[in-house]
Amino acid sequence: MLSDLASALSEGNAIAFLKPFDRKMPGFETLERDVTALLNANTVQSSIQIEAEQGDSATQTVELDWQLLIVEQQNSASSFQRKERVRVKFAKQGKNWRITSLEPLVFFAPPRPG
Repeated sequence: MLSDLASALSEGNAIAFLKPFDRKMPGFETLERDVTALLNANTVQSSIQIEAEQGDSATQTVELDWQLLIVEQQNSASSFQRKERVRVKFAKQGKNWRITSLEPLVFFAPPRPG
């Protein structure tokens, strides 16, 4: 699921990125707005590396080193690189795993001009 998240960003597919999230997750609306805006205005290359994981058969917490290379679509000379330790929490809901928490959400916000 984690590699699917990174791939969805690299493919510019906000719907695929957001699919595994529990829509009741705190901050989901902000994440949805930011990822959509990020991908509408930029080309993104995304990669992740798992640094730590813990949990049981009902919940999991994973810490990732997540890197984004963000290139503006209208100005390819303008690019931004981000690297952050991202914490993702999963919970088993029925037969499926859902993402119930992602921190920091601001990591996925579009770059601010200036």
